[in-house]
Amino acid sequence: MNVSLTRAGFFTTVQDLGRPGYRQSGVSHGGALDGYALRIANLLVGNEASSAGIEATLGHLHLRFSDERVMAWCGGAFEVQISGTRISAGRAAVIHAGEELHAKAPGHGARAWLAISGGIDVPILLGSHSTDLRSEFGGFNGRALRDGDVLALGQLAARSHAIAKKLAAARLSSWSAPNEWANTAGVHPFLRIVRGADWARFAEASRDALMHEVFTVAAASDRMGVRLEGPRLTRVTQEDRISQAVVPGTLQVPPNGQPILLLEDCQTIGGYPKIAHVITVDLALAAQLRPGDSVRFAEVSLAEAHRELIEREREVERFRIGLTLQTS
Repeated sequence: MNVSLTRAGFFTTVQDLGRPGYRQSGVSHGGALDGYALRIANLLVGNEASSAGIEATLGHLHLRFSDERVMAWCGGAFEVQISGTRISAGRAAVIHAGEELHAKAPGHGARAWLAISGGIDVPILLGSHSTDLRSEFGGFNGRALRDGDVLALGQLAARSHAIAKKLAAARLSSWSAPNEWANTAGVHPFLRIVRGADWARFAEASRDALMHEVFTVAAASDRMGVRLEGPRLTRVTQEDRISQAVVPGTLQVPPNGQPILLLEDCQTIGGYPKIAHVITVDLALAAQLRPGDSVRFAEVSLAEAHRELIEREREVERFRIGLTLQTS
């Protein structure tokens, strides 16, 4: 019971929902850059929402399955096919023993999250299956996947068996996740922010530029952070500051004035001033940014950010319940 990577793609890793609770020891949270996408894909195939899946970057991924499984994916505008049948984002599909899944490069967006019934069976380290690339542990041997790697798959849950039975004739489910969850890439995304601890340390012109000007994603971006190029954000004073905690979503500004949006693999502390934070529900958009993409920011209140997060969690729970009823 395994899946073989006949083509591993540009940058593919094993990820789950991350490694919380170890930041005080310098261990990054990690996990899928869009935890919602992975959760939804897992629910579609009958897994626990936290099961380990595959995060693919920029496509060209080929997987061969040794036994029958249910799969689903969410993310950017990838083209995914099984034996010539196109598999839309946000739908469950049966894949038979010996068949291959092909994922081509996305027209826009950068990443996709693929869930397979049973989940990817790799060792749990510090409570997570996720790959920590910087520290080289977790996931599959602590590294990105390569051509020829073979990933063990876990046992199917009763829910997965039920879904596979329902899809025996049609292959592809008639039910789906909401489009905004399944297809998460925005062509020109606005990222909503709340003011950071160092907002007042920046010149008024720089704060205005952050809110009204366009920034471009730089080529040096990765899972640790999205480097942005645009108007130079300058501080009122240049004195040194003590390093403080940072989290995914923190918008730091180094001395060159070009902001860095931190993602799930970010460090646990940093000394650059924090001008703002991207709200949690918009990190899905940030995960789809690729070099050359344009980004704009819009300010919201902390209360609004909390409301958005609470409502998203309620929506996910409603989806889980509805899916359970649909596939019973």
